[in-house]
Amino acid sequence: MTKIDTVLYEALIKRGHLNKEALEPLVREAQESSSGLSVILRKYNIISEAQILKILSEELSIPYQELKSAAADKAIIDKISLKIASYYKFFPLGLNNRVLTIAVSYPLDLKIQDEIRTQLGYDIAMVLSPAEDIVDALKRNYGLAAETLERIISGEEAGGSAIEITTDAVEDIEKLAGDASVIKLVNQIILEGWKKRSTDIHIEPYRGGVHLRYRIDGLLYDANVPPEIKNFLSAIISRIKIMSNLNIVERRLPQDGRAVVRIQEHMLDLRISTIPTPFGESLVIRLLPANMLFSLEKLGLPKKDLQTFEMLIQKPHGVIFVTGPTGSGKTTTLYTCLSRINTRDRKIITIEDPIEYEMSGITQIQVIPEIGLDFARGLRSILRHDPDVIMVGEVRDLETAEIAIRVALTGHLVFSTLHTNDAASGITRLIDIGLEPYLLSSSIEAFIAQRLIRVICQNCKYEDKSAPDELRSEIARESGVAVSEVKVYRGKGCPSCNSTGFFGRTAIYEILLLDDEVRSLVVKKTPSHQIKKLAVSKGMRTLRQDGWQKVISGITTPEEIMKVAPASEKLAGEMSVGAGLAPRAGLEPAPTIPDAFERRVFIRLDEKVNLRYKVLSLEELHPRQSFNPEQLSASKNISAGGLVFIADEPLTVGSIIELKIELGPAADSIECLAKVIRTEEKEPEKSYDIAVCFLDISGAQRQALSKYVEGQGQV
Repeated sequence: MTKIDTVLYEALIKRGHLNKEALEPLVREAQESSSGLSVILRKYNIISEAQILKILSEELSIPYQELKSAAADKAIIDKISLKIASYYKFFPLGLNNRVLTIAVSYPLDLKIQDEIRTQLGYDIAMVLSPAEDIVDALKRNYGLAAETLERIISGEEAGGSAIEITTDAVEDIEKLAGDASVIKLVNQIILEGWKKRSTDIHIEPYRGGVHLRYRIDGLLYDANVPPEIKNFLSAIISRIKIMSNLNIVERRLPQDGRAVVRIQEHMLDLRISTIPTPFGESLVIRLLPANMLFSLEKLGLPKKDLQTFEMLIQKPHGVIFVTGPTGSGKTTTLYTCLSRINTRDRKIITIEDPIEYEMSGITQIQVIPEIGLDFARGLRSILRHDPDVIMVGEVRDLETAEIAIRVALTGHLVFSTLHTNDAASGITRLIDIGLEPYLLSSSIEAFIAQRLIRVICQNCKYEDKSAPDELRSEIARESGVAVSEVKVYRGKGCPSCNSTGFFGRTAIYEILLLDDEVRSLVVKKTPSHQIKKLAVSKGMRTLRQDGWQKVISGITTPEEIMKVAPASEKLAGEMSVGAGLAPRAGLEPAPTIPDAFERRVFIRLDEKVNLRYKVLSLEELHPRQSFNPEQLSASKNISAGGLVFIADEPLTVGSIIELKIELGPAADSIECLAKVIRTEEKEPEKSYDIAVCFLDISGAQRQALSKYVEGQGQV
């Protein structure tokens, strides 16, 4: 055994990790295979590399250091060649008085230390770190695939492929690609994206350089790449085109292709898209698991909504629409629903653009507009194949919508998607494209709106006790819980989540079920906000409310919810708890809704009332010692919950103002804080209508306002 193996052997026995009888066969295998004892121990998962290094650190008095977030001085990186660092498998940490500190994954013998001294001209000091951490540190500081680029430039081959292309033409592809190092370069780019949990890889040429970015949990992050990569852009693009059977000569037109690759035991479906730019072709690779496991339980649905989903997908007929912007996870939700009902006694056919995931037992059709195979034509043909369930990738026009509706009316269950901001807006969208309301009301079972939010990393999660009280109060008010129950959590950022504080994504939902009352409003072409208001009064949870529940549960942060479900989205929810808001956009008189649904909304009076207001800064949001509003104005209408007044300047939505309302000589003034919920410019007058809701108005003041409004309204 080597000296290091002897030290490790004795330390393992001394510390009680293994006895001699267990170690002897491992030592023999290490000697026969010319491998170190540590390699054999890791091979059989007897002890981890980190544990081995910590034992050696104590026995040999060599420091152990974590490299997860280590960064070397750029001056050192410039002095130490990557070629030498990667050859001897070390990472340069620091240089002090001609002594270079390097991180190694195994104590170096004197011969190798002498070689490094000769190559670099520095004395060597070692620290121990896991091999994977050293490789990651080299990538972070020298750039992704920097070693491969150096070998290409120097004319050396960097053979070997980390990714296997699962096509019958592997040999031909390699011949066409030419230099094996280009293959490895592309493989490293894809492999790094997979390791980082990336969904998309962006290769973007600009004047004088190339950017490589990975989309992780919905956000793009720059990858550190050597500047020399710009000289190999054409080779990289050509290699990827060959993988996906695209025309490598055509660089003037956009192209789309796909390839299936294997990374270790995982199969990935690559969707490749190129577009021409003035500085070369820009390319995006979407990484999709070839064998996706779909589960309703993993969608992020609360128990009640999960039961609703189960009820909907088991219906014998009708249309279920999933709505939301591009990238909100609509297709994944639909595939999950199909996967749950995919049994041998059902015929399921989909028509999509593109087919995102391949599913066994389901017939999938790809839309090809170039030959006239669009959604409408494909949907008509599907009916002749005796389906039980149909999925239409997207309803884009009246023809597709009408066919889907009529298919549902003839006894089929139809799933599809729409691009709308919330569930109720799906009704308006379908009517706007020309669908008759009676067809819509008689066939559609539900609209499901959704958004994707990032999940807090569990490894660095902590409770943020410094969250503003105003934020906690707003969350509590909109969620219907006590302020004491609201806890805000965040992620500090750690190596597991790439220092972002987030790891993975989940969804928030808003499910609008079309019952008899909603259907009657649909037939009357009732505006979507009134339908939403009715649904909320009957128990529907809005996107924002579902998001706040996930904040309270510690799944995500308030900022994630406010980003995908802004303040204007909460209007219906506030009205359901009696906030008495002023009118919506346009500030028109309140729409008429049956009294049963208006019972908690305050009566409004269209009359001028003198008032003064002052916009408060964050520093002023404390208990008021004195009241000193500045701007003089007059209201357009008023209620016990809010008012609309005229201002000479726009006020930011969400800002807090101080109000003093004069109700006339016979009544006391009303002094309170209010929140701006809407601002609208009036073109001819060059003024602004500002809608606000009262925040800290007392019960007595609200009662006085109610009496004033009711009394004036009867005059």
